[in-house]
Amino acid sequence: MKSEKNILIAFLLNLTFSVFEFFGGIFTNSVAIISDSIHDIGDAASIGISYFLEKKSKKQPDKTYTYGYLRYSVMGSVLTTLILLVGSVLVIVNAIKRILYPQDINYNGMIIFAVIGVAVNFLAAYFTRHGDSLNQKAVNLHMLEDVLGWAVVLIGAVIMRFTDFKLIDPILSILVAVFIFIHAFSHLKEALDLFLVKIPEGINIDEIKHHILEIDGVLGVHHIHIWSMDGNQNYATMHIVTNGDYLEVKKAVKEELKEHGIVHATLELENESEDCEDKHCHTHSGCGHHHGHHHHH
Repeated sequence: MKSEKNILIAFLLNLTFSVFEFFGGIFTNSVAIISDSIHDIGDAASIGISYFLEKKSKKQPDKTYTYGYLRYSVMGSVLTTLILLVGSVLVIVNAIKRILYPQDINYNGMIIFAVIGVAVNFLAAYFTRHGDSLNQKAVNLHMLEDVLGWAVVLIGAVIMRFTDFKLIDPILSILVAVFIFIHAFSHLKEALDLFLVKIPEGINIDEIKHHILEIDGVLGVHHIHIWSMDGNQNYATMHIVTNGDYLEVKKAVKEELKEHGIVHATLELENESEDCEDKHCHTHSGCGHHHGHHHHH
């Protein structure tokens, strides 16, 4: 489990570092560093959550979770994101206080910290760069944010060192926080879409319907449901009305769905004379009304 090991390494690096950093912020009296450390502690916590949930999300489907555990990974991403949203608001509040009441800052200490910060987080980002689940992407994004955050602090510290313009510190910290907030918000939306079983990104029902209707022997298609467990794996169910060979039609439809990124499809095949039980069928094409008896092949 390479991805898990990497997440664990990143977690330990981040945790040790953010504690070290928090004291560094107090020592240099820089609110930008303290706010960065709150962000980092949030990240570390979320990576910890991710690590355990990622492990759990790899479990195979069983009798209680028939779809498997993929959504646990998504839940990790939701918790992480909420932590970051709260964290970024706290940071902004503190920075505003600091703008109203400027304080002295130890610039040299700040520069040294920022250099270490860029280095450590760069390593962590490097370790987590190969991830494909929403969760691992979230972790890697945190790492890159941390690198950026520190780069910004470093530049700010150097400018303050030479100009003694104290406001740069809180302003930087607000910029970092706003950036975190916007990112976290879009992540939250992505995860909630999955829980609300919204149609997956980049999938168009009409287009899929159109393609399926072009398959030989397909007379109609209705009751199409498409959803995703984790943003990678898409599932679909649908009813297909056909007068062709069931096996061939099924194979053709599944091939077509694969091309649209749907890995798992459950198809119900009906022939023209069957009455699909659902009333709203009658608004769809290919749902025959009574044509005598039910034919079976």
